[in-house]
Amino acid sequence: MKKTFTAVTILALSATLAVAAPNGQGKHRGHGRHGRDGFGQRAFAKLNLSDAQKQQIKDLRTSFREQNKALFAAMKQTRIEMKAAREANDTARMETIRNTARAQREQIKAKSEGLRAQVLNILTPEQRAQYDAMKAERQQRRQEWKQQHPRDGQQQ
Repeated sequence: MKKTFTAVTILALSATLAVAAPNGQGKHRGHGRHGRDGFGQRAFAKLNLSDAQKQQIKDLRTSFREQNKALFAAMKQTRIEMKAAREANDTARMETIRNTARAQREQIKAKSEGLRAQVLNILTPEQRAQYDAMKAERQQRRQEWKQQHPRDGQQQ
């Protein structure tokens, strides 16, 4: 009886995991910032890029990841340290780590903007105009959403 219960439990868990992460994808794949499939990825998919453009963009992104591997590792370590400080309820340490994390985010944001500029330089003038139009439309939808969903009970 106990073996049967254990077997059924394992089978149910396995089935749940198989459904929750299809095709080997993690829980955040393709969703928001954790999935790394943000607006840029989707927008570029709609621009009818040539194979040469796709390869250039892929090469730029690969190079970006390699050049910033140490920064990404440092950011990961900072998150681990923040979690440990939070669990230890060490507010002074949390504030120090928060400042470090803020500086790391600003650094990667600046580098990401440089990458975006390089990628946009690969586009033809028509593709760039189409990209800019899609970006403006997205910003408009985002602004409308923010007005409908104020943060912390604030009315806008």
